[in-house]
Amino acid sequence: MRNAYIIGLDQSTQGTKAILMDGEGEIVAKAFLPHEQLISNEGWVSHDGEGIFRNSVQVIRQLIENAAVNKSSIAAIGISNQRETTIAWDRKSGKPVEHAIVWQCARAKEITDAMTDEAYRQRVRAKTGIPLSPYFPAAKAAWILRHSERAGKLAQEGRLAIGTVDSFLVYKLTEGAVFKTDYSNASRTQLFNLHTLKWDEEICQTFGIPISALPKVEFSDGDFGATTLNGFFDTPVPIRSVLGDSHAALFGQGCVEPGMAKATYGTGSSIMMNIGPAFKESKSGLVTSLAWGRGGAVDYVLEGNINYAGAVITWLQKDLGLFESAKDTADIAAAANPEDTAYLVPAFSGLGAPYWKDSARAVLVGMSRTTGKNEIVKAGLESIAWQVTDIVEAMSADAGIRLSELRVDGGPTGNVWLMQFQSDVSRARICVQKAEELSAMGAAFMAGIDVGLYDEKILNADRLKRAYEPQMDRVLRDKKYDGWKQAVEKA
Repeated sequence: MRNAYIIGLDQSTQGTKAILMDGEGEIVAKAFLPHEQLISNEGWVSHDGEGIFRNSVQVIRQLIENAAVNKSSIAAIGISNQRETTIAWDRKSGKPVEHAIVWQCARAKEITDAMTDEAYRQRVRAKTGIPLSPYFPAAKAAWILRHSERAGKLAQEGRLAIGTVDSFLVYKLTEGAVFKTDYSNASRTQLFNLHTLKWDEEICQTFGIPISALPKVEFSDGDFGATTLNGFFDTPVPIRSVLGDSHAALFGQGCVEPGMAKATYGTGSSIMMNIGPAFKESKSGLVTSLAWGRGGAVDYVLEGNINYAGAVITWLQKDLGLFESAKDTADIAAAANPEDTAYLVPAFSGLGAPYWKDSARAVLVGMSRTTGKNEIVKAGLESIAWQVTDIVEAMSADAGIRLSELRVDGGPTGNVWLMQFQSDVSRARICVQKAEELSAMGAAFMAGIDVGLYDEKILNADRLKRAYEPQMDRVLRDKKYDGWKQAVEKA
């Protein structure tokens, strides 16, 4: 079976990527297709679900054709997906009732704001590990049901399907034969009870979401059916893993033991620590989720999410026009005045963990007359590292240990200035992996292990590209961090 291959399909916020991994766990081919970010005048963020499915099919076809491998050599597919993005569709036709509501979108704020009973809010958090927020699918699904006549009619007829992007892709790839999600994605919906490991009837009822419209929850390394990819494969290829992208990256980083942590830098960022088989509620503004369900058991994680990480760089580039390429930002930041005290707090759509300030808005504070382009770019990069540091500090408090190592992945990890600053301010060793496709790799590893192509040792292979050690003076670091926290108060 060593001549077989695994496909890792990573459906992310900006686009859809596929990687082809050989029997040794090495990436031999890649393909990528972007999709449009649909932003309304109100600032609502949406995606075209049908477009995402078409791109998923096309990107796998391109992958196989570019690699020039035999289609029959594909042993399995693993899927990782952007989390919390919520989509509703007709089970009969497979057509979405409207565009998917992206995880960044806070249009459902009206729904969570109306839930003012503090005892109920605390009960939701205790059950789901997540504070009430419009960023999670519970509120997003409720918004769809309240604002779409089509969704309400389908719900009455028992034809409505509501899920995260993974369940929609599985449904479409299997031509409607399988309607499932996995434990990692279910744990991010705010509808799933982390203690009973079932959809919570009370919460679903409060949000007005019929449990019958939700997917069956499967182990992350379970059977998600098989796909011909609209006739592309002569024999159906099994889908043998589904994971939220951050969870897949945690697995791809080999963080399978309690206390191991990683940060994925994408459009946003997810910082996640494996805490083992027991639920632990955060006291520091983080959330508890399921890492995965695997081998008949589940592992939990502490997690903090940042809405704007790589998206800050995109904003500086495309909206402000401060540089031509993201690759230029390291040199620009290095050329900035190191004494400049400008801070950018990128709360464009509120602040997530550990602050949970939905009403916060972005601010640029602490500027002087000498603050210019270089200093603003530096402040933008710093804002990414400061947000991660906020979560690392909270994570260390919850776990009762100082986090000494953080495994990182994603495009911004190629920025040497940012990674050194991250190490300095988080006071941790930053380990950058050779590959950037950790989410796709994690899903592929899990699928490959499930079908017997890989064994567990694949997770321990040395993939370190570079490590950064803290260099900044502790007193200076603390002074800068105090400045950041004061800036956040103004957001």
